[in-house]
Amino acid sequence: MTNWSDSIPVYSTEKGRIKQSKPESKAAPQKLDGFVRLRREVKGRGGGTVIVISGIPLTSTEIKELAGALKKKCGCGGTVKDDIIEIQGDHRETLSAELQARGLKVKLAGG
Repeated sequence: MTNWSDSIPVYSTEKGRIKQSKPESKAAPQKLDGFVRLRREVKGRGGGTVIVISGIPLTSTEIKELAGALKKKCGCGGTVKDDIIEIQGDHRETLSAELQARGLKVKLAGG
């Protein structure tokens, strides 16, 4: 049996070669406005609560060190993805106090 989906000719009124679908572009890097945002997420995480910390004005290695310190402070797990820290559990107050003690401006975003 032949797979016709790949061999059906496509006609266009445009000139030149038929363009293939565009590759997905990466999201633009975050704009840093001086505030670290703490956002609580539940959706898409199997019902578990995660605090997402974004807008951190530090280098990647410093962010990893900060994530380790925050995980120890809260006594929970977490990860760093694309310079965004994810901390398991609802520890917004603890995280906010710790980040402010380190001299960062904090905003609570989301639910």
